[in-house]
This record gives sequence, structure tokens and C-alpha cells, in this order.
Amino acid sequence: MSNNSPFDPVGHESVADAVVDQIETMIVDGILKEGRKLPSERDLAEAMEVSRPKLREALQKLEQRGLVSVRHGEGTFIAPLTGRAMSPALLSLYSRHGGAFYDYLEYRREQEAFASRLAAQRATQSDRERIAETIADMQKAWEEDDIDASQEADFRLHAAVVDASQNTTLIHMMASIYDLTRQGVFYNRRFLRTMDGTGEALLQQHKDIAQAILDGDPDRAEAAARHHMDFVETSFRTGQEQQAREIRAAKRRQFSA
Repeated sequence: MSNNSPFDPVGHESVADAVVDQIETMIVDGILKEGRKLPSERDLAEAMEVSRPKLREALQKLEQRGLVSVRHGEGTFIAPLTGRAMSPALLSLYSRHGGAFYDYLEYRREQEAFASRLAAQRATQSDRERIAETIADMQKAWEEDDIDASQEADFRLHAAVVDASQNTTLIHMMASIYDLTRQGVFYNRRFLRTMDGTGEALLQQHKDIAQAILDGDPDRAEAAARHHMDFVETSFRTGQEQQAREIRAAKRRQFSA
């Protein structure tokens, strides 16, 4: 392991417990998120300066507590922690009832605004660098008209902003929401690009959020996040209205033939 490892060496008193405590703290702090694969046993023992038997003992304790999952032949992973934000039945219900979808957007608006405000107040230098790098990736993806890369950078930016809030409850709750969004459960970002033709409006909105955080301006960051989510909501309402008009027009045409 390199000197840049996020894991710290531990002392030799109650070694296994010290390893458990460090990994638990990293989970609480949102550094180790569910699904994240831990380094190999050899690398992790080297980084934390403990013996492999003591490391195995620590991992067994973490597994017993339901915090890690050992997959033979694959490695050790952080276990699912927040569970599914919604059951399959509720997700199906959302897909059939548009009003519930807007409740989701309302929730997102408040959480994104809260996260952006906190990020502007609390972001570390590392957080700011991560946000700036992600914005650069978004710009590059837009210039190259790479929709997949643009969508991935979108997810990473929102996650980076929430992480920069330093609020561990918010970090874990929003990670669950973002996972569903990434799967296209609620909406497909490709549709939003059609509202301004190129996705340029979305790019600028994300830039505005990022710049306000980098400038340490919580009021502007919160306002930019709300504006972004308002755009998302307005875009979908406009799209649904257009679709309804097209259906009615097609029916009128059938009866006028």
C-alpha cells in the first residue's frame, strides 16, 4: 500500500478492536460506503501495520456486526447499510402515479439545497478539489457530446457536494437516493438534455452550484441547488404536458379522418 492509504497504522494494544474502531469510524463518516471493496488482506494489514491474524479477527467482528461482507474469491466489501429507500412495490407505484414522482423531486430539492449550503460552509480543500475536478469532467463530456460520461459526472458531482456537507446522516441517506437515480428508477437524465437541446443549461446549473461552494457562499449555493431542482421539475412537467397534447392531437386526427 502507498503512503496515500486512507487507513492509519494502529497501536498494539487491543489491536483487533483498534482495527474495528477505525473501519467503523470510516463507515460512519461516509468514507467507506456500502458496496466498497476493501483492500486485499495483505495490503490492509500492511497499511494498518497489524498482523494478518489480527486483521482477520477484526474483519470477523465486523462481519458479525453486519458491517462487512466477505465474498470468498472476491474479497471483503462494506455491507448494505441503509437498505432500499423504497420497496419494489412502492417503486412500481411511483412509475404509475406522476404525483408521487413530484414528491420525490420536492424531497430532493430540500436535501440538495441543505447539502449545498453546508458544503459551502464546511468543504475542505480535498472536497473543493474533487468538486472542481468533477466539473471539469462534466465540461469535457459536454464538449465531446458524451452523454454517458456526462451522466456519470452528474452523479459524482451531487455525491461530492453531499460528502462535502460533512453531515454523515445526509451522506448515507442521499447515497441510497442517488443509487436509485443512477439506476434510472425515477427519471432518465437523457430526457433533461432535450429540454434545452444540448444539456448546456444543466451544465451551467451544476457550474453555478460548484462555484458557489468553491467561493464559500452558502446562500448562493443553496439558491443554485434549488434553481437546478426547479429546472428538473419544470422540465418534466413540460414534457408530460407535451406528451398529453400529442396524444389528444392524435386522437382528434383519427376522428377527423
